Amino acid sequence: MNDFALPETRYALSGDVNIAYQTMGAGPVDIIMVPGFVSHVEFMHELAGYTAFLRRLSTFARVVTFDKRGQGLSDRISGAPSLEQRMDDVRAVMDDIGSQRAVIVGFSEGAAMSVLFAATYPERVAQLVLFGGFAVAPFLSNDLEARIAQRIKAWGTGEMMKTVVVSQAANQDAISQFGKLERLSASPGAVRAISLLNAQIDIRPILPTVQVPTLVLHRRTDARVPIEIGRNLAAQIPNAKFIEYPDGDHAFWSGNAEALLGDIEEFVTGHRESSSTELERVLATVLFTDIVDSTRSAAQLGDQRWRQLLDNHDHLAQQMIEKHRGVLVKNIGDGVLATFDGPGRAVRCALAFGTAAEQIGLPLRAGLHTGEIEMRGRDIGGIAVHAAARVMAKSQSSEVLVSRVVTDLVAGAGLKFADRGSHELKGLPGRWDLFAASV
Repeated sequence: MNDFALPETRYALSGDVNIAYQTMGAGPVDIIMVPGFVSHVEFMHELAGYTAFLRRLSTFARVVTFDKRGQGLSDRISGAPSLEQRMDDVRAVMDDIGSQRAVIVGFSEGAAMSVLFAATYPERVAQLVLFGGFAVAPFLSNDLEARIAQRIKAWGTGEMMKTVVVSQAANQDAISQFGKLERLSASPGAVRAISLLNAQIDIRPILPTVQVPTLVLHRRTDARVPIEIGRNLAAQIPNAKFIEYPDGDHAFWSGNAEALLGDIEEFVTGHRESSSTELERVLATVLFTDIVDSTRSAAQLGDQRWRQLLDNHDHLAQQMIEKHRGVLVKNIGDGVLATFDGPGRAVRCALAFGTAAEQIGLPLRAGLHTGEIEMRGRDIGGIAVHAAARVMAKSQSSEVLVSRVVTDLVAGAGLKFADRGSHELKGLPGRWDLFAASV
């Protein structure tokens, strides 16, 4: 999953309770990440995008994550921890790592405690960052007992992910993974106790007393905490800066978070050099695929059957790309975007994927180009990406088209190419020679 060692879990003693925490990076600034409703400092690294998010922060800071008492790898307790106890736990972690002053980053439920901590101990908080946060719990205000009972009944199934990471709501593997996080982070009894406590949270009287510089971040499409709640939170904190993003999930680590990370870095350090100077460029072969006539097929088959076929398509894509040592960057509509460190494997993957997909009734078209790409967290960019997309747009059903540079690089690899002529590719200079690949 990762090509670097994950951080070690250590423990800080808060009273008689052990608080599990991890640190990443060695920058001059300390960032304490205050978790939301659930957490598990070790298993969270299994979630797509989480580790990359922390690694990006660790380019300019020492980043600290921890589990609330009663959750994850911290000591289990009876009942739910109060906000005061959770503040003690943050102080204990800071003391254990020798941090006198830190940037507090509160996520979702963690925002309320972070505000209280900053207002109570301003000498220990350099800056306050709140993401997807609230002053009053927005989810359990009406029919409290019924809502809690419903949450507990679904606990461990990953149901909560459908509002936390909406972009993955149709990904059964991701839902199962989130269900495991739920089970590892807290028991159903603990969830009930935490939910009852959260329903009582109201820090609105505290907001005007916050003295530290504050940045409030919220995504307009947050399905868990509506954007209006984030706006109201920022409006009540003196001189708080508010930034809203046009799209994205409730989970801070989900999707393309570079803008979010850049805003945090600029707020904390006064600049955002890491987002530009740390941009990694590598040579890769880019593959785009697309299902031919997908709209018509969906209409003919109906939603349920079409969804099943798409799930089979996604499984095949993952299987074929991994087999040919590629990286599945993301699913795009009814196709995929992938990269490979060898053009020969990329072409063979495209051909094998096309054959396998056709056998289940999904004809594909594919396009490949080799060039320099920019690594943007889990996403990629650059001219090579646009070129591969344009090459695919010229391909026919069950055809794998490649640019000339691909044919030049795989000479002697046993692949065959039929000339498909010279073409203009939208938005790209010159004319491009394209070839249909086969074995």
